[in-house]
Amino acid sequence: MPRRVVTIYSRKRCPLCDKAKVVLLELREEYHFTLEEVDIETSDELTERYGLMIPVVHIDGEEVAYGIVNKIDISNRLQNGAK
Repeated sequence: MPRRVVTIYSRKRCPLCDKAKVVLLELREEYHFTLEEVDIETSDELTERYGLMIPVVHIDGEEVAYGIVNKIDISNRLQNGAK
């Protein structure tokens, strides 16, 4: 089975993003996924799309959380599939 990919869209100086990264790093130890971080400030399109929502978390390309990232919700998504 291919390794799952979790992507967090964030920006520098974002306390909610920092908290979400801690949650994802903890979950990565249990679920062994690839974690990718994308700084939305590197793209006008991403800034426009996610500027007010960050952090935004995708699992295998599907948006599953934004704003306050709940560890239990993400864990359930990883356990049961992203859909």
